[in-house]
Amino acid sequence: MAEIITMPRLSDTMTEGVVAQWLKKVGDKIEEGDILAQIETDKATMEFESFNEGFLLHIGLQEGETAPVDSLLAIIGEKDEDISALLAGDATKAAVTSEETAAPVSKEAAPLAETKPATEAFVVPDNVTIVTMPRLSDTMTDGTVATWLKKVGDKVSEGDILAEIETDKATMEFESFNEGTLLYIGLQEGENAPVDSLLAIIGEAGTDVTAVVSGFTTTTAPAATEEAETKAPTAEKKTPASAAPIKDSNTTATKKVSAINSENGRIIASPLAKALAEEKGINLAKIVGTGEGGRIVKIDIENYNPIVEVAASSATTVAAPVGEISKTEVKNSQMRKAIVKALDNSQTTAVNFTVTMDIDMDNAIASRKVINSIPDTKISFNDLVVKATAMALKSHPQVNTEWTNEQTIYNNHIAIGVAVAIEDGLVVPVIPFTDTKSLTQIGAEVKDLAIKAKNKKLTPDEMSGSTFTVSNLGMFGVDSFTSIINQPNSAILSVGGIKQKPVVKNGEIVVGNVMTLTLACDHRTIDGAVGAAFMNTLKQYIENPVTMIA
Repeated sequence: MAEIITMPRLSDTMTEGVVAQWLKKVGDKIEEGDILAQIETDKATMEFESFNEGFLLHIGLQEGETAPVDSLLAIIGEKDEDISALLAGDATKAAVTSEETAAPVSKEAAPLAETKPATEAFVVPDNVTIVTMPRLSDTMTDGTVATWLKKVGDKVSEGDILAEIETDKATMEFESFNEGTLLYIGLQEGENAPVDSLLAIIGEAGTDVTAVVSGFTTTTAPAATEEAETKAPTAEKKTPASAAPIKDSNTTATKKVSAINSENGRIIASPLAKALAEEKGINLAKIVGTGEGGRIVKIDIENYNPIVEVAASSATTVAAPVGEISKTEVKNSQMRKAIVKALDNSQTTAVNFTVTMDIDMDNAIASRKVINSIPDTKISFNDLVVKATAMALKSHPQVNTEWTNEQTIYNNHIAIGVAVAIEDGLVVPVIPFTDTKSLTQIGAEVKDLAIKAKNKKLTPDEMSGSTFTVSNLGMFGVDSFTSIINQPNSAILSVGGIKQKPVVKNGEIVVGNVMTLTLACDHRTIDGAVGAAFMNTLKQYIENPVTMIA
């Protein structure tokens, strides 16, 4: 049966989008996960992935055209299926609701098709607005409420942060596009639900929203309702909003969940402690405050020892009685689910091969020492690798490509993603136009993005658009390894640690500093000789760092 695909909401502030490029045409076969189009939002141009399979039967917006969120974008269905009724229905809907959909607030907080169904049994009162689970990333299908920053009865102004939502990529702040009183909360902290599920209701203080909650639940699309029932309690099964035990909170957007620092589960920290923690990349949720009421103060940050924390955590994990079988179940995070999906897709679609090469690091070690002797300058070996990779990509554009079923896309710009391990998994912040930046600029950006990653403050823009990826496990003592390609990239570079080994120089065996690099390539876009040539160029840059500065 044919499905209508609407203009997605690809950022938290997006009210309309522009079709930058269609990657499929009418008549093409569509698989789940295929990229349908590139959509220009208010923040960036992002890929829009299909969650359906079938044939592309209709394109509602041509390249360069602009339309509000939830407008008809395309129709996917069975081959040669009659979609005249769907097209007629959409035209009727557009005529009836054109005035209403022109208002950004209505589009964001209460999409017409979701919150005001065309049934006599349920009409949303004019004095309330339904807020649904937002789509905060291009691949997000459901979300988890990490933290509520408002409670039922609180006054809400436009621009206030309502909650922190955990997506498949990061935990992001969700901003209110409406003002009024928070009358109802549809999902408690830790609960998960599909995009467009009932999240909250905002309206005039004292308004009875019982009928609205019931009406929304019974009139949402069957597919969405069925999914919601399997993932989270429906609104009908919840206690009334006025009786729901919501933790106390305030409007500070940087609040985090904590089981240590206060009775109500919120972190209490001085502004100086927060700033110092951000500078050092320390997660405040791991700190025990010594100030009044468990407040985290400057000395707590200065005295924090992550090694002690890891040891304590490990001791807790193995505390089961000797001889007793014990297991602990940990719910998979949205990020972990997304990682599994991406890895599975990469392994089943890309045709991989690897090229491994040892790099003489003697000159790199000496050059880094000289560079870091300059006041206020500090670069890592990883920064040298990232810069050298960007330079090598300029000489080998075939490695800087993407594969689609119809074409190979050559990226004329270079944007290197740097894999960063965090508590919940792995994220890949991106350094745009890497080849145009100096070693010190790259070092500063990598450090800043790594801190944001560990604090779950990366934005979708900062994790989008990579053309190549670098993954470094050298700091963990790993000699060499092979990474899985971060699609849609065609290759990923795995960086091992620097080890002292016997090497031959000028006919003599001496002790040398050696680093092993492994390039994993998608054979659909990169041939073996191309991969080998790229590695040779990369080797020359790293072994002669002066060539990257000249």
